[in-house]
Amino acid sequence: MSKIKPCLWFDGKAEEAARFYVSLLPDSRIDALVPYSVETPGGKPGDVMVVEFTLAGESYMALNGGPYFQFTPAISLAVTCADQAEIDRLWDALSDSGSTQQCGWLTDRYGVSWQVVPAALDAMMKDKDPAKVRRVMEAVLTMVKLDVRALENAYRGSAAA
Repeated sequence: MSKIKPCLWFDGKAEEAARFYVSLLPDSRIDALVPYSVETPGGKPGDVMVVEFTLAGESYMALNGGPYFQFTPAISLAVTCADQAEIDRLWDALSDSGSTQQCGWLTDRYGVSWQVVPAALDAMMKDKDPAKVRRVMEAVLTMVKLDVRALENAYRGSAAA
């Protein structure tokens, strides 16, 4: 059990969002549905109050709390992808009916912000050669969805193929 469990606040879409998220990543599942026992601004008795779910092996909660709070990109879920195929698959699914931003960020249909990034980017950004890091960062700044091949080319200092 995780000591810290992020809680995502939704206005009536907690179960729908959690089911969507767990459908996208391995080692993901719905763990529990907890109903409201009393009437609240978030729901009435019997409605889903909390969805406990595991996303890529990490514990989360989704709360149907009502319309009082909205998501902001100040907090995002970063998903590390093995390759371009995984980036493309997750990008397409998560951005469907959402919006995309610069540098591999998007907001999904529920308002949750995500960063969809290649695993290789972490090592590139931590390289001891500042010229490599600068080239990679400059490349990232020109992208919406991240392109692994273009990032590797920037890292090596070679022209795009």
